Parts: sequence; C-alpha cells; structure tokens
Amino acid sequence: MSTIGTTFPRGSARRRAGLRKLLLTEARLYVREPLTAFFTLVLPLGLLLILGSAIPGFRDPDPSLGGERVVDTQLPAMMILLSVVTSAFSIIPSVLAVYRERGVLRRLSITPASPGMLLGAQLLLNLATTILAAFLTILFGHLVLGTRVPAHLLWFVLIFVAGVCAMFALGLSIAAVVPNGRAAGGVGAIAMFPLLFLGGMWLPRELMPEGLRRLSDFTPTGAFGQALRDTWAGAAPQLLHLGVLAVWAVAGCVFAARAFRWE
Repeated sequence: MSTIGTTFPRGSARRRAGLRKLLLTEARLYVREPLTAFFTLVLPLGLLLILGSAIPGFRDPDPSLGGERVVDTQLPAMMILLSVVTSAFSIIPSVLAVYRERGVLRRLSITPASPGMLLGAQLLLNLATTILAAFLTILFGHLVLGTRVPAHLLWFVLIFVAGVCAMFALGLSIAAVVPNGRAAGGVGAIAMFPLLFLGGMWLPRELMPEGLRRLSDFTPTGAFGQALRDTWAGAAPQLLHLGVLAVWAVAGCVFAARAFRWE
C-alpha cells in the first residue's frame, strides 16, 4: 500500500509536468502562426464589428427574427459558431495530421510525453482560444454595438461546452482518417462550409425552407447555433438541440478513438 501511495503521485506529477511543457511548447508554436489567431479570434470579432456597424438594418428590430435585432442574437451567436467550427474543422485536424505525417506522434510514444498528452494539449489550447473568442465577442459586441449579453448565462456556458465537445469530436474524427496535413485542410473545408450554412451563418434559420430548417435541427452546427441564439434571447435551449449535440459528441469521440492512428 505504501509503495502504491508513493509511486502514483510521482507518476502523476511527471504527467502533469509533461503536459505543462507540451502546453507551453504548443502555445508558442500556436502564436507563431498568425493565420491561426486570425481565423479563430480576429476574423469573427472583425466581422461582428464591421457588419454590425456597417449595416444599419442589423441594429433595427427584425420581424423575421421575432422582433429581435440581428446584432443581439443572430450575429454574435454566428461569430462564436464560426470560431469554434474553424478550430474544430481546420486547426485541430491539420495540426494532428501534420504531426502524424512527420512522425512526431510516433517519436512521442517512446518518451514520457505520450501522444495522448500532445492530443490533450492541442484540445486544451483550442478550447482556451474559443473561450477567449467568445468572451471578446460578448465584450466588444456589448461595448461597441450595444448588444445584449446572453440572457441565460448558465445555459449559455452549458451550450457552449456541449457545442465545443461536439465540434472537437468531429474534428478529431477528421484527424483520425486523413493521411496528411494537406488532406486535412481540404476535408475540413469540405465539411465546414456546408455545416456553417446549415447552422445559419449566411441565411438565418427562420428564412430557410421548412425542410432545410428541419434538416438543420439535426446537424451539429444547426443545433449549436440555434441553442446559442436561444440563450441570448432569454429562452432555454430546446431538448432536441441538446440531444443532437450530445449524440454528435459521443459518436465523434467513439469513431475517433477507434480510427485514430498515431503513425
């Protein structure tokens, strides 16, 4: 018993130290890629401020949105969706596929810093980025455009976490099957843009035909985007959308765990 009690903390401490080192290393590499920060942080925030300021109709009550202003619900929710989807479908698959292609994951398997730690570091780093993007969207939207903060803040946090889990799980699924970094970028883009459309990025769900809107309900982006808007508007998210996000998260994790190749 004493041996177990003394050995486990040491191993746990080594794992924590290894994860911290990997996080710092990955963070330095992350900030050296300006396009990464641009697409996940700058672009969504810039679109929010530019569109919200340049299009007067976005600051007026819109009957098609139930009298809500576009800048109060639709626009900020879509910018958060854009940031999360970009991280999930573009950054995570590309980085992991490049690491596998270059043998980084294989080499890590014979060191104390396991490939799983690298995977965890990448997920934590992208999670931190999407949290920062959401915070900046809410903060600058409120300060510059006068948008509301999410009326149901707790529900907003829960939906954000559920949406990130679903999107990241799908991103890991892409990373599990693509052969290299170039293919990861292509497959991610092919999946990302139709899903953004179904999430309401370019056409609000209220303006979609009934059949397309119903299809959107069962997509991860449609469920995520609408649930975000609901919490912003002061309504609880629909159980259907919560269930859809949970199913996509579990299905993505199961598939990625079974198909992921470290080398």
